[in-house]
Amino acid sequence: MSTLETIHTAWARLDAALRARRPVEVSYHGRRRVICPHALGWMNDRPLVLGYQIGGETSTGSLHPDPCKRWRCMYVDEIDGLVAAHPTCEWASADNYNSRQPFAVIDEVAIAVT
Repeated sequence: MSTLETIHTAWARLDAALRARRPVEVSYHGRRRVICPHALGWMNDRPLVLGYQIGGETSTGSLHPDPCKRWRCMYVDEIDGLVAAHPTCEWASADNYNSRQPFAVIDEVAIAVT
């Protein structure tokens, strides 16, 4: 993702999915992932999404068996593609999510699931 307009579009789609609690499918670093966006903000002055992965590919081949270890941080400017997930995909989360401090990975939180 290279243009400001493309980053803005991705941010808007992630924001809408977060507010509606709807999963999205993203292409990130060459892997297709299905995530439930939980927080949007900035890390080192770059837009970042914290998502809970419910499907797709991982760097290890399969989702971690422990649901508390399925969190993914993705720089929005490195997301290559973003579409709504299949309508049968359901929103999910894990017990270790804290909306007040989403894993200390986001310097400045813009919006988070509460």
